[in-house]
Amino acid sequence: MKLNILFFSFMICLCFNCQEKQDTKIETDCESTYMDYSNSNDQFTGGINMIPIETKIGTFNVYTKRVGNNPKMKVLLLHGGPGGTHEFFDCFDGYFPKEEIEYIYYDQLDSYYSDKPNDSTLWTTEHFVEEVEQVRKALNMDSSNFYLYGQSWGGILAMEYALKYQDNLKGLIISNMMSSAPEYGKYAEEVLGPQMPPEVLKEIKELETNEDYGNPRYTELLMNHYYIEHALRMSLEEWPKSVHLAFEHLNPNIYLYMQGPSEFGMAGNATLKTWDVSNRLKTINTPTLVIGATYDTMDPKHMEWMANEFPKGRFLLCPNGSHLAQYDDQKIYFEGLISFIKDVNSGSFN
Repeated sequence: MKLNILFFSFMICLCFNCQEKQDTKIETDCESTYMDYSNSNDQFTGGINMIPIETKIGTFNVYTKRVGNNPKMKVLLLHGGPGGTHEFFDCFDGYFPKEEIEYIYYDQLDSYYSDKPNDSTLWTTEHFVEEVEQVRKALNMDSSNFYLYGQSWGGILAMEYALKYQDNLKGLIISNMMSSAPEYGKYAEEVLGPQMPPEVLKEIKELETNEDYGNPRYTELLMNHYYIEHALRMSLEEWPKSVHLAFEHLNPNIYLYMQGPSEFGMAGNATLKTWDVSNRLKTINTPTLVIGATYDTMDPKHMEWMANEFPKGRFLLCPNGSHLAQYDDQKIYFEGLISFIKDVNSGSFN
């Protein structure tokens, strides 16, 4: 009898051990392929693809770098500026891989890591929309997986793309950008400027009146009284290296041409000065997330209004953030962004 009991106990233990080994094998067999580049043409470059862009003055290459593999969630990142770089988004590495969201860094034409034809006839929203479309095709993204994310000027570009090509989109994200350049200027002039010490604002205005934008004093005043309050709410010493690099690598030619020399809205002969698509947002039926921040250079109330204009809109407010809320209100920013992407993917977005 004791032998039977011992044999029975041995068999139970053996079964449990076998099941444990089997479960381990299943976990191994189901191991994520998110970071597996072994069957990809860009394994040699670590995900970097220089994509040829056809323009009216010739063909030029733009820099892209893919991180991860996910056939259902692919996010193309449109940087600000114009003339900025993908370096503003280096912090995405800290959040998207864990969620297995594929994302693509991308420097637009005439930005630091891409070709620089330096031809102002290409510095139009129409050109950049077609550039994004060529990148989309080259990376094989479509309405089953293509999320377009744009921050600041990238937000303008994302809206313009959606107005023409929304059928290609699965989701749209507009971060820290209003739908009207004149309203953006009004907010900077009437709300943000007066928050500065009067003597500082007076000196800045005098420099702008004299068009002395290259004066180091102009940059110093803005950095110490405007940028650390409304661009990235940290001391300059605390700014991440990637942000410093993005500013160092900014192309001033295209920036001045499209945005203008002033930081208080778009001024001078800036080509975007009258840009406004506020009355067209309601025609974009793509699920859309609008991200604003309390201390942003952009009016958060306007961005909340935008979210309500989109037929399928959602608003995310970063209460402690500014224009680069992905850094100074990071956890709320990414929690809301990731939730939106996954809700759209699962069909639970409403």
